[in-house]
Amino acid sequence: MNDSAKDGQAAREFDQELKLLLEAIYLRYQHDFRHYAVASLRRRIVQAMGLYGCATVSQLQDRVLHEPEVFAGMLQYLTIQVSEMFRDPEYFRELRSEVVPVLKTYPSVKVWVAGCSNGEEVWSLAILLAEEGLLARTLIYASDINPEALRRAEAGVYPLDRVALFSSNYLAAGGTGSLSDYYHAAYDGVVLDRRFRQHMLFADHSLATDTVFSEVHLVSCRNVLIYFDRPLQDRAVGLFREALVRRGFLGLGSRESLRLTSHQSAFDEIAGTHRIYRKC
Repeated sequence: MNDSAKDGQAAREFDQELKLLLEAIYLRYQHDFRHYAVASLRRRIVQAMGLYGCATVSQLQDRVLHEPEVFAGMLQYLTIQVSEMFRDPEYFRELRSEVVPVLKTYPSVKVWVAGCSNGEEVWSLAILLAEEGLLARTLIYASDINPEALRRAEAGVYPLDRVALFSSNYLAAGGTGSLSDYYHAAYDGVVLDRRFRQHMLFADHSLATDTVFSEVHLVSCRNVLIYFDRPLQDRAVGLFREALVRRGFLGLGSRESLRLTSHQSAFDEIAGTHRIYRKC
């Protein structure tokens, strides 16, 4: 067998073991990663194998099944926790100009940040809504499948060395003051305004297995669908469609689209470049 054939065989064996690992995780812990994009999963599983000293995926599976603390650590690899405040500032500018005026017509507003990661987008939206005079009558649901990420998101504490980027994004997103108006220094970092916390509800929720838990006016789920395969993307958008009130808004990431989902016809595109849609 030549080197190319050996590499192909090794790749097939890896993928077979990966499927077994994901099935085992689902059966043991009820977390469903079976419809996540395979290419991304491969990279993350290889990283986890190195961390836990496993030569094969099967060895990693044995540890995951028999050591719950290993699975807890694995969640940091299986879920993506990379974000920043006011990421893609143009998206937030479009929210201010196209979405906020409509939200202001409701007596109360509910927002769902699905896949909230470490909470940067949750706090960004809270600041935007506060500046637009809407936060007092808004409840922001923030959900993720990673308990540790949810704890960090709820704490609203971020490293000091990220603040310059956050501040630059805030101004580019149309911020009306200074980001420093909304945090104070502590714990070798910054702590965001605790008054905003009363308008947030953090919850463990899986787009792969759970159902809708509230009726909302805006869903923001950005840079999450790109890690799903096509059937799971379709399921997630179906949840968003079900959760949204009539003429509610959906925001996706810059590399995401409704174009290839079965729900495309259920939404109007109101800011295509910045992936903001409105339910028909």
